[in-house]
Amino acid sequence: MKRTIYLEDLPLDEAWPRFAAALQSASLWQPLGTETIPLSQGLGRVTAEPVWARISAPHYHASAMDGYALRARDTIGASETTPISFTLAETWEDIAPGVRPAQAVNTGAPLPLWADTVVMIEHTQPSDDGLAVSLRASLAPWSHVRPLGEDMVATELVLPANHKLRPIDLGAIAGSGHATVTVYRRPRVAVIPTGSELVSSEQLAGSREQLPSSTPALSQFPHLHPGQIIEFNSLVLAAQVEQWGGLPTRWPIVPDEFEAILAAVRDAAATHDLILVNAGSSAGSKDYTAHIVQQLGQLLVHGVAVRPGHPVILGLIERGEQLAVSSEQSPVPSLQSPVSNPQSPISQSPLTPIIGVPGYPVSAALTGEIFVEPLLARWQGQPAYEPPTLQANLTRKLVSHTGDDDFVRVAVGKVGNKVLATPISRGAGVISSLVRADGLVRVPRFSEGEEAGAQVTVHLYRTVPEIERTILCIGSHDLTLDLMAQFLAERGRRLSSANVGSVGGLVALRRGEAHLAGSHLLDPDSGEYNVSYIHRYLPERPVLLITLVGREQGWIIPSGNPKGIKGWEDVARPDIRLANRQRGAGTRVLLDYELGRRGIIPEQVVGYEREEYTHLAVAAAIASGTADMGLGVVAAARALQLDFVPLAQERYDLVIPVEYEEGELLRPLLDLLHDGDFRKAVSALPGYDVSQMGMRHDEVNFSRD
Repeated sequence: MKRTIYLEDLPLDEAWPRFAAALQSASLWQPLGTETIPLSQGLGRVTAEPVWARISAPHYHASAMDGYALRARDTIGASETTPISFTLAETWEDIAPGVRPAQAVNTGAPLPLWADTVVMIEHTQPSDDGLAVSLRASLAPWSHVRPLGEDMVATELVLPANHKLRPIDLGAIAGSGHATVTVYRRPRVAVIPTGSELVSSEQLAGSREQLPSSTPALSQFPHLHPGQIIEFNSLVLAAQVEQWGGLPTRWPIVPDEFEAILAAVRDAAATHDLILVNAGSSAGSKDYTAHIVQQLGQLLVHGVAVRPGHPVILGLIERGEQLAVSSEQSPVPSLQSPVSNPQSPISQSPLTPIIGVPGYPVSAALTGEIFVEPLLARWQGQPAYEPPTLQANLTRKLVSHTGDDDFVRVAVGKVGNKVLATPISRGAGVISSLVRADGLVRVPRFSEGEEAGAQVTVHLYRTVPEIERTILCIGSHDLTLDLMAQFLAERGRRLSSANVGSVGGLVALRRGEAHLAGSHLLDPDSGEYNVSYIHRYLPERPVLLITLVGREQGWIIPSGNPKGIKGWEDVARPDIRLANRQRGAGTRVLLDYELGRRGIIPEQVVGYEREEYTHLAVAAAIASGTADMGLGVVAAARALQLDFVPLAQERYDLVIPVEYEEGELLRPLLDLLHDGDFRKAVSALPGYDVSQMGMRHDEVNFSRD
């Protein structure tokens, strides 16, 4: 089949109107239908019609307190010095002429017809014989009484249509005399993952369970080969659909075969309101989605000027045979059964919308946010979701593709009085970047980006209180920071770390962009760690220097050491490829120092120019076979079942501006350095020494008087 290149590159603000106009013409730009459900199933659903009270609440005059029902006029004149006595009566017939009556009532009890007020029991004094009570203050009419209809009156509006039901709303509906509620039905969404290279996580888990417990970590997925990819986009898309009120059905993986994908799409169209075909929307030789949409219906859009998510497909296809499907039954053997719901026929329109979702994970997730959520909201009588926003200043220059709307993932934190946004990894395949992102910054097309320090609007994934509880750590990478993040989460703090190297961390502190920095910069002249660099980069900034760990650095090498690597000198061998760290990293400084001591120049080192930003990234390069050695910590080597040649011991410190020492934000972090459980967890990492953890280097006076 002929390869399909993008038919066009529509701006986002043109693609959506084109899609919406086609949906409107097909009678698919309004709620899909209604159903009446028990209130117990109503949470999160949207009312399809107003709810009117069938009865008043309360439907009688009710006592609001435990006490005694009285006539307010009988209490006139009561005071501390002239108490008034009331005779207790059970019924009106028990009341003798000329007697001031009182009837005991509990909270919620009907008010006797003759009474118009209630006195609290603690404001009365019983008589010795228990036949009367007295009170020492007068009461106004209807005191401590809930009059009929205080909450709602029969025929009164309880809730309008298009209202998303909250727990308290369910109570109000029940209290107004209803046991059911009419809501918009939940849209049925088919999620079809395609790709012959895909392997489901369920398949991998099944193969792993058959292995002995002693199997090495890298061998615990024996059926996952180079070129195979774990399929999880359908899991993400289905979860998004469910979060947005839809009923998702995850299809089994469909191989890259035109007829197989065509059959899956046809089956889905007959039983679903929306189809999401994941992958196959780009310009590859086996990207069939556009062809299938053209064969079954109308291809409206192929290619939207957004990044990530450029190769989006929007279309409408013929529905085919329509079936009424119980939501308790899945129309295909699926990996996730739809949520149980009453009988819900699909739309009566002869057309079904279809969206070709790009295969890269970040592109897929953002396509869901940009195109799927607004459509599902519309079908449920709701406006599209608008996330909370926050104004922040960029910590570094942001370069953007001029022809696209660029959705940039950022980490957000508040340092002092400044709210800062730091761009993080922009790779469309890096789903962990969305996990770590606090929000998105949208850079409009034809804008070349934003300068460092520019104020931008962040569309938040997290709440503002979460942002304010975030500790920003920028600097050198260390595995203990991941452990620290876990321990801090249990103490009401969130640690957000960026790996830019030790020098980059000190520069960030100088700019006021972080609360602390991790650093292990060796001074070649003095042999001291970090001190001279702090004087150089933070000459006017009083800081604390606190040791986090001592750690062992050495060569990370393939298992079995096939090239017989022994020491520093081996890095200059022509048959050795190095995976280096980035400029400014403490590990890079250590390497350069040792090379200089031995008279080895960078030009002699194969791969010296290759830069990785973390110890684990170096280890991954070795494990993948693209490098033969790299300088790093032993824990990174062990994590990927690699060998290690120890070369040096070093000190890894935390650099903290003094103004943050006494603040509440960093208090849990500083306490953690003396916590026994944290120390035990860190010491369990190979090559780590916690004997000096928490030590302050007071011999270095960084204060500036």
